[in-house]
Amino acid sequence: MWYNSTEGTLKSLVKLEAWSSGAPLITARRYLAGAGTQTAAFGAGGTSPGPTRENKTEEYNGSGWSNGGNLTTATNNKIGAGTLTAGLAFGGSTGSPGPANLTAVTEEYDGSSWTTGGSMITGRINHAGCGTQTAGLGFGGYTTTNITNTEEYDGSTWTAGGALSQARRGLAGAGIQTAGLAIGGFTTTQVANVEEYDGSSWINGGSMNTARNSLSGSGLQTSGLAFGGNTPPFSTATEKYDGSSWTTSPATLSTARQNLSGAGTQSASIGFGGESTVNLANTEEYNSNINAITPAAWSSGGSLNTSGRNGAAASGVQTASIIAGGGLTVVLNNSESYDGSSWTNSPTLGTARGYMAGATNAPSTATVVFGGSTGAGGPFISDTEEYNGSSWTEQNNMSTGRNYLAGFGTQTAAVAAGGAAPNPSPPSRQTAVEEYDGTNWTAGTALPTAALAWGGCGTLTAGLVIGDVPMKGFTYDGSTWTSIPTLNIPGNYNKVFGTQTSAIQAGRNDPNGPTAVEEWNGTSWFTQASLATGRFNGGQTGTSTSGLVAGPPPATEEFTGETKTITASTLTTS
Repeated sequence: MWYNSTEGTLKSLVKLEAWSSGAPLITARRYLAGAGTQTAAFGAGGTSPGPTRENKTEEYNGSGWSNGGNLTTATNNKIGAGTLTAGLAFGGSTGSPGPANLTAVTEEYDGSSWTTGGSMITGRINHAGCGTQTAGLGFGGYTTTNITNTEEYDGSTWTAGGALSQARRGLAGAGIQTAGLAIGGFTTTQVANVEEYDGSSWINGGSMNTARNSLSGSGLQTSGLAFGGNTPPFSTATEKYDGSSWTTSPATLSTARQNLSGAGTQSASIGFGGESTVNLANTEEYNSNINAITPAAWSSGGSLNTSGRNGAAASGVQTASIIAGGGLTVVLNNSESYDGSSWTNSPTLGTARGYMAGATNAPSTATVVFGGSTGAGGPFISDTEEYNGSSWTEQNNMSTGRNYLAGFGTQTAAVAAGGAAPNPSPPSRQTAVEEYDGTNWTAGTALPTAALAWGGCGTLTAGLVIGDVPMKGFTYDGSTWTSIPTLNIPGNYNKVFGTQTSAIQAGRNDPNGPTAVEEWNGTSWFTQASLATGRFNGGQTGTSTSGLVAGPPPATEEFTGETKTITASTLTTS
Protein backbone atom coordinates (compact mmCIF):
# COMPACT_ATOMS: atom_id res chain seq x y z
CA MET A 1 0.00 0.00 0.00
CA TRP A 2 1.29 3.51 -0.82
CA TYR A 3 0.21 7.12 -1.35
CA ASN A 4 0.29 8.40 -4.95
CA SER A 5 1.18 12.06 -4.55
CA THR A 6 0.51 12.83 -8.22
CA GLU A 7 -3.09 11.57 -8.04
CA GLY A 8 -3.62 12.33 -4.38
CA THR A 9 -4.92 8.80 -3.81
CA LEU A 10 -4.09 5.80 -1.63
CA LYS A 11 -3.09 2.77 -3.71
CA SER A 12 -2.69 -0.93 -3.03
CA LEU A 13 -1.39 -3.81 -5.14
CA VAL A 14 -4.07 -6.13 -6.49
CA LYS A 15 -3.52 -9.89 -6.67
CA LEU A 16 -4.91 -11.39 -9.86
CA GLU A 17 -5.71 -14.98 -10.82
CA ALA A 18 -5.68 -15.76 -14.51
CA TRP A 19 -4.79 -18.29 -17.19
CA SER A 20 -2.97 -16.85 -20.20
CA SER A 21 -2.07 -18.45 -23.51
CA GLY A 22 1.46 -19.79 -23.88
CA ALA A 23 3.32 -21.04 -26.93
CA PRO A 24 1.95 -24.35 -28.27
CA LEU A 25 3.59 -27.75 -28.04
CA ILE A 26 5.52 -28.78 -31.15
CA THR A 27 3.40 -31.95 -31.38
CA ALA A 28 -0.26 -31.95 -30.33
CA ARG A 29 -0.99 -34.89 -28.02
CA ARG A 30 -2.87 -36.27 -25.05
CA TYR A 31 -1.87 -38.68 -22.25
CA LEU A 32 1.63 -37.22 -21.94
CA ALA A 33 3.77 -37.23 -18.82
CA GLY A 34 4.62 -33.81 -17.47
CA ALA A 35 6.46 -32.30 -14.51
CA GLY A 36 8.67 -29.42 -13.45
CA THR A 37 7.89 -25.76 -12.96
CA GLN A 38 6.19 -23.07 -15.01
CA THR A 39 9.55 -21.93 -16.38
CA ALA A 40 11.27 -25.33 -16.62
CA ALA A 41 8.92 -28.20 -17.49
CA PHE A 42 8.91 -31.30 -19.66
CA GLY A 43 6.20 -33.17 -21.55
CA ALA A 44 7.05 -36.72 -22.68
CA GLY A 45 5.36 -39.50 -24.64
CA GLY A 46 1.62 -39.41 -25.18
CA THR A 47 -0.73 -40.00 -28.09
CA SER A 48 -0.61 -37.86 -31.22
CA PRO A 49 -3.05 -37.99 -34.16
CA GLY A 50 -3.25 -41.38 -35.78
CA PRO A 51 -3.36 -42.42 -32.97
CA THR A 52 0.39 -42.77 -32.59
CA ARG A 53 2.24 -43.42 -29.35
CA GLU A 54 5.08 -40.96 -29.04
CA ASN A 55 8.58 -41.12 -27.62
CA LYS A 56 9.11 -37.39 -28.03
CA THR A 57 10.03 -35.11 -25.15
CA GLU A 58 9.52 -31.37 -25.24
CA GLU A 59 11.01 -28.85 -22.82
CA TYR A 60 9.38 -25.57 -21.74
CA ASN A 61 11.46 -22.57 -20.69
CA GLY A 62 8.65 -20.24 -19.62
CA SER A 63 8.21 -18.86 -23.14
CA GLY A 64 7.99 -21.85 -25.49
CA TRP A 65 8.77 -25.49 -26.23
CA SER A 66 11.87 -27.09 -27.76
CA ASN A 67 12.77 -30.68 -28.57
CA GLY A 68 14.39 -32.72 -25.81
CA GLY A 69 15.70 -36.28 -25.62
CA ASN A 70 13.39 -39.11 -26.66
CA LEU A 71 11.97 -41.70 -24.27
CA THR A 72 13.57 -45.11 -24.77
CA THR A 73 10.13 -46.52 -25.66
CA ALA A 74 7.15 -44.79 -27.29
CA THR A 75 4.50 -44.82 -24.56
CA ASN A 76 1.29 -43.05 -23.68
CA ASN A 77 -0.34 -42.71 -20.28
CA LYS A 78 2.96 -42.36 -18.46
CA ILE A 79 2.91 -40.13 -15.38
CA GLY A 80 5.61 -37.55 -14.73
CA ALA A 81 7.27 -36.34 -11.55
CA GLY A 82 10.37 -34.42 -10.53
CA THR A 83 12.02 -31.58 -12.41
CA LEU A 84 13.24 -30.82 -15.93
CA THR A 85 16.80 -31.89 -15.08
CA ALA A 86 15.84 -34.74 -12.71
CA GLY A 87 12.55 -36.12 -14.02
CA LEU A 88 10.60 -39.35 -13.80
CA ALA A 89 8.11 -40.97 -16.18
CA PHE A 90 6.52 -44.27 -15.15
CA GLY A 91 3.86 -46.77 -16.15
CA GLY A 92 1.63 -46.40 -19.20
CA SER A 93 0.90 -48.39 -22.34
CA THR A 94 3.07 -49.29 -25.32
CA GLY A 95 0.32 -50.58 -27.61
CA SER A 96 -3.38 -51.09 -28.16
CA PRO A 97 -5.57 -51.05 -25.04
CA GLY A 98 -5.28 -54.23 -23.02
CA PRO A 99 -3.31 -55.80 -20.15
CA ALA A 100 -0.63 -57.18 -22.49
CA ASN A 101 0.53 -53.67 -23.39
CA LEU A 102 0.64 -52.18 -19.89
CA THR A 103 4.16 -51.27 -18.87
CA ALA A 104 5.82 -50.96 -15.48
CA VAL A 105 8.90 -49.28 -17.01
CA THR A 106 10.30 -46.22 -15.27
CA GLU A 107 12.52 -43.74 -17.08
CA GLU A 108 14.70 -41.03 -15.57
CA TYR A 109 15.54 -37.73 -17.30
CA ASP A 110 18.64 -35.59 -16.77
CA GLY A 111 17.53 -32.68 -18.93
CA SER A 112 18.89 -34.16 -22.15
CA SER A 113 18.39 -37.94 -22.20
CA TRP A 114 16.27 -40.70 -20.64
CA THR A 115 17.63 -43.82 -19.01
CA THR A 116 15.74 -46.81 -17.65
CA GLY A 117 15.20 -46.92 -13.89
CA GLY A 118 13.63 -49.55 -11.63
CA SER A 119 10.34 -51.07 -12.81
CA MET A 120 7.09 -50.51 -10.94
CA ILE A 121 5.57 -53.47 -9.12
CA THR A 122 2.34 -53.07 -11.11
CA GLY A 123 2.14 -51.73 -14.64
CA ARG A 124 -0.87 -49.44 -15.11
CA ILE A 125 -2.52 -46.61 -17.00
CA ASN A 126 -4.67 -43.65 -15.95
CA HIS A 127 -2.76 -43.39 -12.67
CA ALA A 128 -1.32 -40.34 -10.89
CA GLY A 129 1.97 -39.40 -9.32
CA CYS A 130 4.04 -36.75 -7.61
CA GLY A 131 7.37 -36.24 -5.85
CA THR A 132 10.93 -36.24 -7.11
CA GLN A 133 13.27 -38.49 -9.06
CA THR A 134 14.67 -39.97 -5.85
CA ALA A 135 11.45 -39.84 -3.83
CA GLY A 136 8.57 -40.49 -6.22
CA LEU A 137 5.01 -41.61 -5.61
CA GLY A 138 2.63 -43.44 -7.96
CA PHE A 139 -0.95 -44.34 -7.05
CA GLY A 140 -4.30 -45.50 -8.38
CA GLY A 141 -5.00 -46.15 -12.05
CA TYR A 142 -6.29 -49.03 -14.11
CA THR A 143 -5.09 -52.55 -15.03
CA THR A 144 -8.14 -54.67 -15.81
CA THR A 145 -10.03 -52.78 -13.14
CA ASN A 146 -9.59 -49.62 -11.08
CA ILE A 147 -6.90 -50.10 -8.42
CA THR A 148 -5.86 -48.64 -5.05
CA ASN A 149 -2.17 -49.62 -5.26
CA THR A 150 0.38 -47.05 -4.12
CA GLU A 151 4.11 -47.36 -4.83
CA GLU A 152 7.11 -45.35 -3.58
CA TYR A 153 10.33 -44.83 -5.56
CA ASP A 154 13.74 -44.21 -3.94
CA GLY A 155 15.68 -43.49 -7.13
CA SER A 156 16.23 -47.13 -8.02
CA THR A 157 13.45 -49.32 -6.61
CA TRP A 158 9.67 -49.18 -6.22
CA THR A 159 8.15 -50.52 -2.99
CA ALA A 160 4.54 -50.88 -1.89
CA GLY A 161 3.00 -48.01 0.06
CA GLY A 162 -0.36 -47.55 1.73
CA ALA A 163 -3.40 -48.22 -0.43
CA LEU A 164 -5.88 -45.53 -1.48
CA SER A 165 -9.18 -45.84 0.33
CA GLN A 166 -10.99 -45.60 -3.00
CA ALA A 167 -10.01 -47.47 -6.19
CA ARG A 168 -10.06 -45.07 -9.09
CA ARG A 169 -8.51 -44.10 -12.40
CA GLY A 170 -8.16 -40.79 -14.23
CA LEU A 171 -7.15 -38.97 -11.03
CA ALA A 172 -4.61 -36.17 -10.62
CA GLY A 173 -1.65 -35.94 -8.27
CA ALA A 174 0.22 -33.18 -6.45
CA GLY A 175 2.69 -32.79 -3.62
CA ILE A 176 5.66 -34.89 -2.51
CA GLN A 177 6.19 -38.51 -1.47
CA THR A 178 5.51 -37.84 2.23
CA ALA A 179 2.73 -35.32 1.64
CA GLY A 180 0.82 -36.23 -1.49
CA LEU A 181 -2.61 -35.47 -2.91
CA ALA A 182 -4.89 -37.79 -4.91
CA ILE A 183 -7.47 -35.63 -6.62
CA GLY A 184 -10.78 -36.64 -8.23
CA GLY A 185 -10.94 -39.44 -10.77
CA PHE A 186 -13.39 -42.09 -11.93
CA THR A 187 -14.90 -45.09 -10.11
CA THR A 188 -18.17 -45.89 -11.83
CA THR A 189 -18.66 -42.16 -12.29
CA GLN A 190 -16.66 -38.97 -11.84
CA VAL A 191 -15.76 -38.26 -8.20
CA ALA A 192 -14.79 -35.17 -6.21
CA ASN A 193 -13.02 -37.18 -3.51
CA VAL A 194 -9.54 -36.11 -2.42
CA GLU A 195 -7.09 -38.15 -0.34
CA GLU A 196 -3.92 -37.04 1.47
CA TYR A 197 -0.81 -39.20 1.91
CA ASP A 198 1.60 -38.88 4.85
CA GLY A 199 4.28 -41.23 3.62
CA SER A 200 2.59 -44.41 4.80
CA SER A 201 -1.20 -44.08 4.58
CA TRP A 202 -4.00 -42.13 2.92
CA ILE A 203 -6.77 -40.21 4.70
CA ASN A 204 -9.72 -38.33 3.27
CA GLY A 205 -9.19 -34.65 2.59
CA GLY A 206 -11.62 -31.96 1.52
CA SER A 207 -13.66 -32.75 -1.60
CA MET A 208 -13.48 -30.66 -4.74
CA ASN A 209 -16.44 -28.50 -5.67
CA THR A 210 -16.68 -30.14 -9.11
CA ALA A 211 -16.42 -33.91 -9.54
CA ARG A 212 -14.26 -34.83 -12.54
CA ASN A 213 -11.74 -37.25 -13.98
CA SER A 214 -8.87 -36.99 -16.48
CA LEU A 215 -7.80 -33.70 -14.90
CA SER A 216 -4.38 -32.32 -13.99
CA GLY A 217 -2.90 -31.11 -10.73
CA SER A 218 0.09 -29.17 -9.42
CA GLY A 219 1.43 -27.67 -6.24
CA LEU A 220 1.66 -29.12 -2.73
CA GLN A 221 -0.64 -30.90 -0.28
CA THR A 222 -1.34 -27.64 1.55
CA SER A 223 -1.41 -25.43 -1.56
CA GLY A 224 -2.64 -27.50 -4.46
CA LEU A 225 -4.21 -26.69 -7.81
CA ALA A 226 -6.59 -28.81 -9.93
CA PHE A 227 -7.72 -27.89 -13.46
CA GLY A 228 -9.42 -29.22 -16.58
CA GLY A 229 -10.84 -32.73 -16.85
CA ASN A 230 -14.19 -34.30 -17.68
CA THR A 231 -17.31 -33.71 -15.59
CA PRO A 232 -18.78 -34.39 -18.30
CA PRO A 233 -18.52 -32.27 -20.47
CA PHE A 234 -14.87 -31.30 -20.64
CA SER A 235 -14.05 -28.68 -18.03
CA THR A 236 -12.24 -25.34 -17.83
CA ALA A 237 -12.64 -25.11 -14.06
CA THR A 238 -9.72 -24.44 -11.71
CA GLU A 239 -9.77 -25.13 -7.96
CA LYS A 240 -7.29 -24.29 -5.19
CA TYR A 241 -6.63 -26.37 -2.07
CA ASP A 242 -5.38 -25.01 1.26
CA GLY A 243 -4.92 -28.36 2.98
CA SER A 244 -8.50 -28.68 4.12
CA SER A 245 -10.90 -27.22 1.57
CA TRP A 246 -11.15 -26.34 -2.11
CA THR A 247 -12.05 -22.92 -3.54
CA THR A 248 -13.15 -22.43 -7.13
CA SER A 249 -10.86 -19.91 -8.80
CA PRO A 250 -12.31 -17.16 -10.99
CA ALA A 251 -9.62 -18.15 -13.50
CA THR A 252 -10.67 -20.73 -16.08
CA LEU A 253 -8.78 -22.45 -18.87
CA SER A 254 -9.49 -20.91 -22.26
CA THR A 255 -9.90 -24.40 -23.76
CA ALA A 256 -11.97 -27.08 -22.03
CA ARG A 257 -10.02 -30.33 -22.13
CA GLN A 258 -9.26 -33.67 -20.56
CA ASN A 259 -6.15 -35.87 -20.40
CA LEU A 260 -3.89 -32.83 -20.21
CA SER A 261 -0.66 -32.55 -18.28
CA GLY A 262 0.47 -29.93 -15.80
CA ALA A 263 3.35 -28.70 -13.66
CA GLY A 264 4.26 -25.95 -11.24
CA THR A 265 2.94 -24.46 -8.03
CA GLN A 266 -0.41 -23.15 -6.83
CA SER A 267 0.58 -19.60 -7.80
CA ALA A 268 2.50 -20.38 -11.02
CA SER A 269 1.40 -23.44 -13.01
CA ILE A 270 1.29 -24.61 -16.59
CA GLY A 271 -1.26 -26.82 -18.36
CA PHE A 272 -0.52 -28.33 -21.78
CA GLY A 273 -1.74 -30.83 -24.34
CA GLY A 274 -4.81 -32.98 -23.80
CA GLU A 275 -7.88 -33.33 -25.96
CA SER A 276 -11.18 -31.63 -26.74
CA THR A 277 -12.59 -33.00 -29.98
CA VAL A 278 -9.01 -33.38 -31.22
CA ASN A 279 -5.56 -33.66 -29.69
CA LEU A 280 -4.34 -30.28 -28.50
CA ALA A 281 -1.02 -28.46 -28.57
CA ASN A 282 -2.42 -25.61 -26.47
CA THR A 283 -0.35 -24.39 -23.54
CA GLU A 284 -1.76 -22.18 -20.81
CA GLU A 285 -0.07 -20.55 -17.84
CA TYR A 286 -1.80 -19.93 -14.50
CA ASN A 287 -0.59 -17.05 -12.37
CA SER A 288 -1.82 -15.71 -9.07
CA ASN A 289 0.20 -12.58 -8.37
CA ILE A 290 0.26 -8.80 -8.74
CA ASN A 291 1.27 -8.90 -12.42
CA ALA A 292 -1.26 -8.63 -15.23
CA ILE A 293 0.29 -10.77 -17.99
CA THR A 294 -0.45 -10.13 -21.65
CA PRO A 295 0.83 -13.12 -23.63
CA ALA A 296 2.77 -12.81 -26.87
CA ALA A 297 0.36 -12.69 -29.80
CA TRP A 298 -0.14 -11.92 -33.47
CA SER A 299 -2.76 -9.40 -34.58
CA SER A 300 -4.10 -8.35 -37.97
CA GLY A 301 -2.47 -5.41 -39.71
CA GLY A 302 -3.18 -3.67 -42.98
CA SER A 303 -3.17 -5.72 -46.18
CA LEU A 304 -0.59 -5.24 -48.90
CA ASN A 305 -1.80 -3.49 -52.05
CA THR A 306 -0.04 -6.05 -54.26
CA SER A 307 -0.33 -9.80 -53.84
CA GLY A 308 2.26 -12.38 -54.88
CA ARG A 309 5.09 -10.97 -52.81
CA ASN A 310 6.76 -14.29 -52.12
CA GLY A 311 10.50 -13.88 -51.79
CA ALA A 312 10.24 -10.14 -51.14
CA ALA A 313 12.80 -8.15 -49.12
CA ALA A 314 11.71 -6.16 -46.07
CA SER A 315 13.37 -3.86 -43.55
CA GLY A 316 12.47 -1.37 -40.83
CA VAL A 317 10.34 -1.64 -37.71
CA GLN A 318 6.71 -2.55 -37.12
CA THR A 319 5.49 1.04 -37.42
CA ALA A 320 7.82 2.10 -40.24
CA SER A 321 8.80 -0.61 -42.69
CA ILE A 322 9.21 -1.22 -46.41
CA ILE A 323 8.75 -4.33 -48.55
CA ALA A 324 10.10 -4.55 -52.09
CA GLY A 325 9.82 -6.88 -55.07
CA GLY A 326 8.77 -10.51 -54.83
CA GLY A 327 7.27 -13.17 -57.03
CA LEU A 328 8.65 -16.03 -59.07
CA THR A 329 6.79 -16.75 -62.33
CA VAL A 330 5.65 -13.11 -62.36
CA VAL A 331 8.12 -10.87 -60.56
CA LEU A 332 7.45 -7.41 -59.12
CA ASN A 333 9.34 -4.15 -59.20
CA ASN A 334 7.09 -2.12 -56.91
CA SER A 335 7.60 -1.47 -53.22
CA GLU A 336 5.25 -0.55 -50.37
CA SER A 337 5.76 1.34 -47.11
CA TYR A 338 3.96 0.58 -43.82
CA ASP A 339 3.12 3.08 -41.08
CA GLY A 340 1.83 0.59 -38.53
CA SER A 341 -1.70 0.46 -39.90
CA SER A 342 -1.71 0.63 -43.71
CA TRP A 343 0.54 0.05 -46.70
CA THR A 344 1.23 2.83 -49.25
CA ASN A 345 2.66 2.30 -52.71
CA SER A 346 6.27 3.52 -52.87
CA PRO A 347 8.72 4.08 -55.75
CA THR A 348 9.55 1.12 -57.98
CA LEU A 349 12.79 -0.81 -58.13
CA GLY A 350 14.96 -0.44 -61.19
CA THR A 351 14.85 -4.24 -61.69
CA ALA A 352 11.82 -6.43 -61.07
CA ARG A 353 12.81 -9.53 -59.11
CA GLY A 354 11.79 -12.19 -56.64
CA TYR A 355 13.54 -14.42 -54.12
CA MET A 356 15.87 -11.55 -53.25
CA ALA A 357 17.39 -10.37 -49.98
CA GLY A 358 18.03 -7.12 -48.20
CA ALA A 359 19.44 -5.39 -45.15
CA THR A 360 16.75 -6.64 -42.76
CA ASN A 361 17.91 -4.49 -39.85
CA ALA A 362 18.17 -1.22 -41.78
CA PRO A 363 15.68 1.64 -41.35
CA SER A 364 12.88 1.68 -43.93
CA THR A 365 14.21 4.98 -45.37
CA ALA A 366 17.83 3.85 -45.70
CA THR A 367 17.99 0.28 -46.87
CA VAL A 368 19.49 -1.87 -49.61
CA VAL A 369 18.28 -4.94 -51.55
CA PHE A 370 20.30 -7.35 -53.64
CA GLY A 371 20.28 -10.51 -55.70
CA GLY A 372 17.22 -12.51 -56.70
CA SER A 373 15.92 -13.77 -60.01
CA THR A 374 13.85 -12.15 -62.74
CA GLY A 375 11.67 -15.15 -63.52
CA ALA A 376 11.04 -18.82 -62.82
CA GLY A 377 14.39 -20.60 -62.99
CA GLY A 378 16.34 -17.38 -63.56
CA PRO A 379 18.14 -15.50 -64.77
CA PHE A 380 19.93 -15.01 -61.46
CA ILE A 381 20.95 -11.42 -60.85
CA SER A 382 23.59 -9.61 -58.81
CA ASP A 383 21.86 -6.21 -58.96
CA THR A 384 22.05 -3.99 -55.87
CA GLU A 385 19.69 -1.07 -55.17
CA GLU A 386 19.57 1.44 -52.33
CA TYR A 387 16.50 3.30 -51.02
CA ASN A 388 16.73 6.76 -49.45
CA GLY A 389 13.09 7.23 -48.49
CA SER A 390 12.05 8.67 -51.84
CA SER A 391 13.70 6.63 -54.62
CA TRP A 392 15.68 3.48 -55.46
CA THR A 393 19.07 3.85 -57.15
CA GLU A 394 21.31 1.24 -58.79
CA GLN A 395 24.60 0.51 -57.01
CA ASN A 396 27.60 -1.72 -57.66
CA ASN A 397 26.59 -5.34 -58.15
CA MET A 398 27.55 -8.41 -56.17
CA SER A 399 30.22 -10.55 -57.79
CA THR A 400 27.80 -13.49 -58.08
CA GLY A 401 24.16 -13.42 -59.15
CA ARG A 402 22.01 -15.65 -56.95
CA ASN A 403 18.57 -16.12 -55.43
CA TYR A 404 17.25 -17.87 -52.30
CA LEU A 405 19.96 -16.06 -50.33
CA ALA A 406 20.06 -14.50 -46.85
CA GLY A 407 20.55 -10.82 -46.19
CA PHE A 408 21.08 -8.84 -43.01
CA GLY A 409 22.72 -5.70 -41.69
CA THR A 410 22.34 -2.05 -42.70
CA GLN A 411 22.69 0.02 -45.87
CA THR A 412 26.38 0.67 -45.20
CA ALA A 413 27.24 -2.69 -43.64
CA ALA A 414 25.24 -5.51 -45.21
CA VAL A 415 25.84 -9.24 -45.71
CA ALA A 416 24.66 -11.53 -48.54
CA ALA A 417 25.03 -15.24 -47.72
CA GLY A 418 24.37 -18.56 -49.43
CA GLY A 419 21.58 -19.09 -51.91
CA ALA A 420 21.57 -20.58 -55.42
CA ALA A 421 23.72 -19.54 -58.36
CA PRO A 422 23.74 -20.70 -62.03
CA ASN A 423 27.31 -21.97 -62.01
CA PRO A 424 28.04 -24.76 -62.19
CA SER A 425 24.91 -25.70 -64.15
CA PRO A 426 22.31 -26.68 -63.02
CA PRO A 427 21.89 -24.01 -60.30
CA SER A 428 23.66 -25.08 -57.14
CA ARG A 429 23.64 -24.23 -53.46
CA GLN A 430 26.23 -21.68 -52.47
CA THR A 431 28.55 -21.04 -49.51
CA ALA A 432 29.61 -17.64 -50.89
CA VAL A 433 29.37 -14.63 -48.57
CA GLU A 434 29.76 -11.02 -49.64
CA GLU A 435 29.86 -7.86 -47.52
CA TYR A 436 28.64 -4.43 -48.63
CA ASP A 437 30.09 -1.16 -47.28
CA GLY A 438 27.62 1.19 -48.90
CA THR A 439 29.59 1.30 -52.15
CA ASN A 440 31.28 -1.98 -52.94
CA TRP A 441 30.93 -5.70 -52.29
CA THR A 442 33.90 -7.71 -51.02
CA ALA A 443 34.28 -11.39 -50.22
CA GLY A 444 33.49 -12.45 -46.67
CA THR A 445 34.08 -15.72 -44.87
CA ALA A 446 32.23 -18.54 -46.64
CA LEU A 447 29.40 -20.37 -44.92
CA PRO A 448 30.35 -23.78 -43.51
CA THR A 449 27.42 -25.34 -45.42
CA ALA A 450 25.89 -24.50 -48.78
CA ALA A 451 22.13 -24.01 -48.49
CA LEU A 452 19.07 -22.53 -50.15
CA ALA A 453 16.37 -20.20 -48.87
CA TRP A 454 18.35 -18.63 -46.07
CA GLY A 455 16.73 -16.12 -43.73
CA GLY A 456 18.87 -13.56 -41.93
CA CYS A 457 18.84 -10.78 -39.35
CA GLY A 458 21.22 -8.79 -37.19
CA THR A 459 24.32 -6.79 -38.10
CA LEU A 460 27.49 -7.44 -40.07
CA THR A 461 29.40 -8.23 -36.87
CA ALA A 462 26.51 -9.94 -35.05
CA GLY A 463 24.37 -11.75 -37.61
CA LEU A 464 22.12 -14.80 -37.67
CA VAL A 465 21.10 -16.97 -40.63
CA ILE A 466 18.88 -20.04 -40.93
CA GLY A 467 18.51 -22.27 -43.97
CA ASP A 468 16.25 -25.08 -44.99
CA VAL A 469 17.98 -27.21 -47.66
CA PRO A 470 19.65 -28.54 -45.59
CA MET A 471 18.24 -27.31 -42.26
CA LYS A 472 21.11 -25.33 -40.74
CA GLY A 473 21.72 -22.26 -38.64
CA PHE A 474 24.77 -20.08 -38.01
CA THR A 475 25.79 -16.87 -36.28
CA TYR A 476 28.36 -14.48 -37.76
CA ASP A 477 30.77 -12.14 -35.97
CA GLY A 478 32.11 -10.47 -39.10
CA SER A 479 34.77 -13.11 -39.71
CA THR A 480 33.64 -16.46 -38.32
CA TRP A 481 30.48 -18.53 -38.70
CA THR A 482 29.38 -20.61 -35.69
CA SER A 483 26.85 -23.44 -35.90
CA ILE A 484 23.67 -23.15 -33.80
CA PRO A 485 20.80 -25.61 -33.14
CA THR A 486 18.25 -26.06 -35.91
CA LEU A 487 14.57 -25.17 -35.71
CA ASN A 488 12.35 -27.63 -33.84
CA ILE A 489 9.83 -27.91 -36.67
CA PRO A 490 11.17 -28.82 -40.12
CA GLY A 491 10.17 -26.90 -43.21
CA ASN A 492 11.60 -24.61 -45.82
CA TYR A 493 11.47 -20.97 -46.98
CA ASN A 494 12.25 -19.87 -43.44
CA LYS A 495 12.77 -16.18 -42.79
CA VAL A 496 13.68 -14.45 -39.55
CA PHE A 497 13.65 -11.01 -37.91
CA GLY A 498 15.28 -9.54 -34.82
CA THR A 499 18.89 -9.77 -33.68
CA GLN A 500 21.60 -12.39 -33.33
CA THR A 501 20.54 -13.17 -29.75
CA SER A 502 16.79 -12.50 -29.92
CA ALA A 503 14.91 -13.39 -33.09
CA ILE A 504 11.57 -14.64 -34.44
CA GLN A 505 11.02 -17.10 -37.31
CA ALA A 506 7.42 -17.08 -38.57
CA GLY A 507 5.72 -19.48 -40.99
CA ARG A 508 7.29 -22.16 -43.15
CA ASN A 509 6.51 -24.42 -46.07
CA ASP A 510 5.45 -27.50 -44.13
CA PRO A 511 2.04 -29.23 -44.23
CA ASN A 512 2.06 -29.51 -40.44
CA GLY A 513 3.49 -26.11 -39.60
CA PRO A 514 2.49 -23.28 -41.98
CA THR A 515 1.44 -21.20 -38.95
CA ALA A 516 4.41 -22.28 -36.80
CA VAL A 517 6.50 -19.61 -35.10
CA GLU A 518 9.72 -20.09 -33.16
CA GLU A 519 11.82 -17.73 -31.06
CA TRP A 520 15.61 -17.71 -30.68
CA ASN A 521 17.09 -16.55 -27.36
CA GLY A 522 20.75 -16.81 -28.30
CA THR A 523 20.97 -20.41 -27.14
CA SER A 524 17.96 -22.37 -28.41
CA TRP A 525 14.83 -22.22 -30.56
CA PHE A 526 11.42 -22.68 -28.90
CA THR A 527 7.81 -22.35 -30.01
CA GLN A 528 5.95 -19.03 -29.90
CA ALA A 529 2.37 -17.89 -30.50
CA SER A 530 1.22 -19.18 -33.89
CA LEU A 531 0.29 -17.08 -36.92
CA ALA A 532 -3.42 -16.79 -37.65
CA THR A 533 -2.82 -17.47 -41.35
CA GLY A 534 -0.46 -20.13 -42.68
CA ARG A 535 2.25 -18.63 -44.89
CA PHE A 536 5.90 -18.83 -45.81
CA ASN A 537 8.57 -16.76 -47.55
CA GLY A 538 6.87 -13.46 -46.77
CA GLY A 539 8.62 -10.22 -45.92
CA GLN A 540 9.59 -10.15 -42.23
CA THR A 541 11.08 -7.33 -40.20
CA GLY A 542 11.19 -5.74 -36.76
CA THR A 543 12.33 -6.91 -33.35
CA SER A 544 11.55 -10.03 -31.32
CA THR A 545 9.02 -8.03 -29.28
CA SER A 546 7.54 -5.92 -32.08
CA GLY A 547 7.66 -7.25 -35.63
CA LEU A 548 5.57 -8.11 -38.66
CA VAL A 549 5.10 -10.59 -41.50
CA ALA A 550 3.61 -9.44 -44.80
CA GLY A 551 2.74 -11.57 -47.82
CA PRO A 552 1.90 -13.98 -49.19
CA PRO A 553 -1.10 -13.77 -48.79
CA PRO A 554 -1.52 -9.95 -48.81
CA ALA A 555 -2.63 -9.91 -45.15
CA THR A 556 -0.14 -8.56 -42.63
CA GLU A 557 0.25 -9.92 -39.12
CA GLU A 558 1.94 -7.97 -36.33
CA PHE A 559 3.78 -9.63 -33.44
CA THR A 560 3.86 -8.26 -29.90
CA GLY A 561 5.90 -9.99 -27.21
CA GLU A 562 4.67 -10.88 -23.74
CA THR A 563 4.30 -8.00 -21.28
CA LYS A 564 3.80 -7.88 -17.52
CA THR A 565 2.16 -4.96 -15.74
CA ILE A 566 1.95 -4.51 -11.98
CA THR A 567 -1.68 -3.93 -11.02
CA ALA A 568 -2.85 -1.33 -8.53
CA SER A 569 -6.19 -0.24 -7.15
CA THR A 570 -7.31 3.08 -5.68
CA LEU A 571 -8.66 2.73 -2.15
CA THR A 572 -11.89 4.58 -1.41
CA THR A 573 -14.24 4.92 1.55
CA SER A 574 -17.20 3.57 -0.40
